[in-house]
Amino acid sequence: MATNFPASLDSLTNPTSSDSLSSPSHSAQHANVNDAVEALQAKVGADSSAVTSSLDYKVAQLEAISHGKILQVVTSTYSTEESTTSTSFVDTSLTATITPSSATSKVLVLTSFVARSQTTGAYEARRTLHAISRGGTDIINQHTTGYYDQQGTTTRENYSNAALIVLDSPATTSATTYTLQHAITGTATCYTFNNRLGTMTLMEVSA
Repeated sequence: MATNFPASLDSLTNPTSSDSLSSPSHSAQHANVNDAVEALQAKVGADSSAVTSSLDYKVAQLEAISHGKILQVVTSTYSTEESTTSTSFVDTSLTATITPSSATSKVLVLTSFVARSQTTGAYEARRTLHAISRGGTDIINQHTTGYYDQQGTTTRENYSNAALIVLDSPATTSATTYTLQHAITGTATCYTFNNRLGTMTLMEVSA
């Protein structure tokens, strides 16, 4: 019989000790096994096979895929409370540096921290602002605490657990520093970290 593999599995008949060489056919037995072995070898493939249906070829293609892999991870932490009354972004002490292995790599920047705003002014709405800068250039910014109302001279505060995430393309193999920045809208104070742990994680992702 011709082999059915790899479309389906063969059902081979094993001779018994009492069978003659002609029933089942001895030569047919060898032919069937040879056909099955050859079909199995073709499916697996020789080393460095160029046959696109072989497993050797398919595994080699998977191994050759390099994009999207995490090549390295850098993490830093900071917890001492820092404050600013600036309406323009200023650096905090939460920073991390990574040296990409390729200029085509991307860097996934993950930050988490606590922020709060505080004022004793007239009826106002204020919000804290945070950004991530790469070498002094902001690559993402957003407000990290919601609006709040303030009346008279009673101090009011608003706390928030915040996170900034950005996939950056620094296009360099030089050491690259990322820094968390903060600012405030209007006449108020932005506090960052609040003596709670802030983290920054940098992941180099292959292109």
